[in-house]
Amino acid sequence: MRKTLLLCAFVLAGMSASAWAQEEEPVAPYEQSDANAGAQPITDPDVLAAFHGREGIVRITNRTIDLALADPQLGPIFQPFDMVRLRRTLNEHFCYLLGGGCTYTGRDMRAAHAGMGAQTRDFNLLVRHLRTAMEEEGVPFRMQNRFLAVLAPMRSDVVPR
Repeated sequence: MRKTLLLCAFVLAGMSASAWAQEEEPVAPYEQSDANAGAQPITDPDVLAAFHGREGIVRITNRTIDLALADPQLGPIFQPFDMVRLRRTLNEHFCYLLGGGCTYTGRDMRAAHAGMGAQTRDFNLLVRHLRTAMEEEGVPFRMQNRFLAVLAPMRSDVVPR
């Protein structure tokens, strides 16, 4: 009865039954820690301001994911994953790294991407979509590069050799 009520509430709220089921999928246990973010946050407040604060980061995160899902090469890679969790943890990741005061609750990069089979071209496409999202948000090129410089070393944890 309770699950039926919850399902009805999600459907009425505009979520599909599959989105509801995705939230219930378990993730292997791991220790939550900001150290899982893979880098120290940028402490320059000008960078966070250039990204238009937390609200801008949310827009950039969502737009990056939307572009990746619409991409014929990347979309199939992302399809099996819980989009609610992905949007939340990627937003936390970006917010933490950009000095937005967020806590990162996701897994470390190596564990989060294990078994995906991501290739260099996939990584590069995702960076291209992130660049597009940052440009649409009006983030200056120099500030985009500061953020990408923090993300770049994580490539080796995302793309297997």
